[in-house]
Amino acid sequence: QVQLVESGGGLVQAGGSLRLSCAASGSIFSINAMGWYRQAPGKQRELVATTTGISINYADSVKGRFTVSRDNAKNTVSLQMSSLKPEDTAVYYCYVASRTTYYRPYEDYWGQGTQVTVSS
Repeated sequence: QVQLVESGGGLVQAGGSLRLSCAASGSIFSINAMGWYRQAPGKQRELVATTTGISINYADSVKGRFTVSRDNAKNTVSLQMSSLKPEDTAVYYCYVASRTTYYRPYEDYWGQGTQVTVSS
């Protein structure tokens, strides 16, 4: 069993910055991928940024503004957001793909979500 705890959400003015953090705990042998997704009102959940520790994927809408990073020793992943826009307003969800044993398949886990609101 894996638990994800997110923090750092809040209200910020357009052009401002915000940093989200996520800590994974529980029965973790290894983590393959960690990252962030988001869901705006009336829209589907979409990828924001993920990393395997080797490769990084960013949504085109956040490329150049957001930076995802992970600390393998602490099983944490962060999302540094800058030059925020009102369209970045959404619930942001932490994502982790982990396994309990080396011979077990990776499984997906999701955080509860943290609200990010960007005002004009």
